[in-house]
Amino acid sequence: MSGLAREALPPRAATATATTTAAPVPGARPGGTPDVALEVAHLSVDYIGGPEPLHAVDDVSLTLCRGEMLGLAGESGSGKSTLAYAITRLLRPPGQVTAGDVRYYPRSGAPVDVLGMSADELRQFRWAELSIVFQSAMNALNPVMPVRAQIDDVLRTHMPGLNRNDRAERIAALLGMVGIPAARSRAYPHELSGGMRQRVTIALALALEPEIIVMDEPTTALDVVIQRQILAEIGRLRAQLGFAVIFITHDLSLLIEMADTIAIMYAGRLAELAPAGELYRAPRHPYSRGLLDSFPALHGPQRSSEGIPGSPPDLRGLPPGCAFHPRCGWAFERCRQLVPPLTGQPLEEDSLDHQVACHLYGDAGPHPATLEVRPSHSDNAGHRDG
Repeated sequence: MSGLAREALPPRAATATATTTAAPVPGARPGGTPDVALEVAHLSVDYIGGPEPLHAVDDVSLTLCRGEMLGLAGESGSGKSTLAYAITRLLRPPGQVTAGDVRYYPRSGAPVDVLGMSADELRQFRWAELSIVFQSAMNALNPVMPVRAQIDDVLRTHMPGLNRNDRAERIAALLGMVGIPAARSRAYPHELSGGMRQRVTIALALALEPEIIVMDEPTTALDVVIQRQILAEIGRLRAQLGFAVIFITHDLSLLIEMADTIAIMYAGRLAELAPAGELYRAPRHPYSRGLLDSFPALHGPQRSSEGIPGSPPDLRGLPPGCAFHPRCGWAFERCRQLVPPLTGQPLEEDSLDHQVACHLYGDAGPHPATLEVRPSHSDNAGHRDG
């Protein structure tokens, strides 16, 4: 991208159709309406320990609605997992939340300040209202306990009214829900395949029927066939049980297919936030465009893939202004001086607000660049359609 002229981002070659149903944009803050499950407001996380704090997450605001899948995408080191651990209160030293709020909105009752919970309140909150599926199932599961004992431990702690037979039935039902025969519940994690171990962690996350599940790259270590099976399972369970998902991945093509809303992170900040179909058809930020152009087309004319030049910045020494400007072919002087705010940039044909942190948009930019809306190709498979 660095050699292209700075006028307007050209239309992308067609790869596949992606559309999305109307859903609230996470950047909008409706203030606890019944559809909102979780609000993250101006959250910042630093890693303390060196001469200067490392700003891993910087002023991130998101809203997750009930039943929605919100995707977080970006290169390694962009702050996705740190954000997830801060939301779930699993952040360990030297990580430290330095600003912001995380509020959970139960179906009934007052909003809950997640960051202000005591240890006892947090134990009741986790698994029951919010659970997490970790990236490496082998590390997340206890290697010296059979999987049924690990699920049973959750049930005994949070559902003391269940007797042994009730818990055994619940364990069999949970494993069956994710496609694991009840007989395999006696197996230890090392006796299961990678796909089955990941299914066990999903069953654990579903044990108490939480409202929100955070999935931190749950399919990264799996081959593409098993990955597809796990993703299909997640989609089926979400439709069946109605929980909301924060899905973290570096693979934007997965989110185009699965998510309702996508947030693009770069160097600890949000670069762009939009409904999935809208981001696919008309990405605003050059970084989002580069991510989309990095995976090959399944259909349409042959084209050469264009990656993003350079490497992500070192968070210990971010460049002034927009952190992406050293890698951006559209950067101009303002980009090198001022950090762009995340602002709404609706287009005439958009049904929802589309937010982007880029100086190319608005009165301040010399060229208010607009990406053309890509044509629809209904015969293309592999991406969302409706």
